[in-house]
Amino acid sequence: MTVAIFATVTVKPEHRETMEKALQLMVSHSRAEAGNQRYDLFVRADDANVFDIFEIYDDMAAVEAHRESEHYKGYRAQVGEWIAAPVEVRLSSSVNAQPYRSISAKV
Repeated sequence: MTVAIFATVTVKPEHRETMEKALQLMVSHSRAEAGNQRYDLFVRADDANVFDIFEIYDDMAAVEAHRESEHYKGYRAQVGEWIAAPVEVRLSSSVNAQPYRSISAKV
C-alpha cells in the first residue's frame, strides 16, 4: 500500500541556507531509493524558514529502508542544531491514489 509522508521543518534563520542545501541533497539521494516514488521540497511563501517535504513510497518497507539509509542518518546527525521547532511528520496511506506519472510522460 502506497505511503505518503508530509513533513514540516522549521529552521533557525541563521541556518536557513545551510539547511536548504542539506535538504536538496536529501532530495537527490531519496529520489534514487528503490521504493521512492516522489520526494519534493517546498518553502513556505509566507515564511522562508519553513520547509515542507512531500514524499511517496511504495510501502512501509520502503519508508523503513529510507529511514535506515546512510544519507538519512547523516542528515539527522547534521541538522539537530539548525532546527527551530520539533519536526512535524504525518504518515498517510493511500485511499485512491493512482500510480505516479512523470509530468514528462506522454499521456
